[in-house]
Amino acid sequence: MEDAKTNRNCLNQNSQNLQDYQNKTGDKFTYRIIGCAMKVHSTLGNGFQEVIYQRCLAIELCKAGLEFEREKEQTIYYENIEVGTRRADFIIEDRVIVELKALTNIEPVHLAQTKNYLEAYKFPIGLLINFGSKSLEYKLVFNKKLNQNLQD
Repeated sequence: MEDAKTNRNCLNQNSQNLQDYQNKTGDKFTYRIIGCAMKVHSTLGNGFQEVIYQRCLAIELCKAGLEFEREKEQTIYYENIEVGTRRADFIIEDRVIVELKALTNIEPVHLAQTKNYLEAYKFPIGLLINFGSKSLEYKLVFNKKLNQNLQD
């Protein structure tokens, strides 16, 4: 019973954080994406593999009327030479990259991965969302090469 109360408090805190973020930035678009992720996390909780959360988030994004591509492949170049490909978990309405994790903690390497995707795909903004902890974790990430005036 205590866990349910704690989860409710965490969700309330996350909702307040979302409201604060929206008030500061006016960005209702990423707010909607995070809301979809919160719905998935509050329904499933933590403990599933990333692919399960990815499928459920796709359902919520559809219900929210958001267009997206899953696992969109992008060629990676080094000094104008093709060196491989990477796939972002979601590209939402050709505006935001969403990278999902299902880990106990987000590490700096996961943040770096999301930043690298932003640069490779030439997107200004991304979300790193972690379903693996007791409370949903998310981080708004900016491509500093495209957003010189924004900070992480």
